Amino acid sequence: MRVEEAKGARRVGMKDHFRRFARYNRWANNRLYEAVGALDADAFRAPRSGFFGSLCGTLNHLYVADRCWLARFEGIAVPHRTLDEQPYPLFPHLRTAREVEDTRIIRLMDEAAAGWLGGLLQYKRMVDGQDASMPMELALVHFFNHQTHHRGQAHAMLSATAVAPPCLDFSNFLMEEKPNG
Repeated sequence: MRVEEAKGARRVGMKDHFRRFARYNRWANNRLYEAVGALDADAFRAPRSGFFGSLCGTLNHLYVADRCWLARFEGIAVPHRTLDEQPYPLFPHLRTAREVEDTRIIRLMDEAAAGWLGGLLQYKRMVDGQDASMPMELALVHFFNHQTHHRGQAHAMLSATAVAPPCLDFSNFLMEEKPNG
């Protein structure tokens, strides 16, 4: 297979890469939450195969983890004590909170300075309270990968319901995204 650079193509810098992932994150969450919203409250909380045991547990974990990472990125106090908290057992409330966080992620990526992206993130691990650090770019890779990982689990859980799970492929997002988005 031969790969050639397209005429007029530009290389995407890390900031643009993370900005696109932030927009993809919102797009994928909107699609997934639209499908989950078609379930009744019992189906949302029903036990299902997965690390956090239900759609409610999985989507709350993702919300809590995102808020913890965002707090670290913003240099503010981490707002949760454990990663299995369920601050929103009712889906409509979780959906509203998720939308706020997705907007926050986009804003953070839009406003990120090159020096910040090239910095070192120092934080305390929630699991054991130990000090940890990693390059900010790798912390952001982890952050977005973690979202995709747990959305995939929620997607699999949804496939065991009467509601068809939506396509969350990044390539579909790219086809739908407006140019210069």
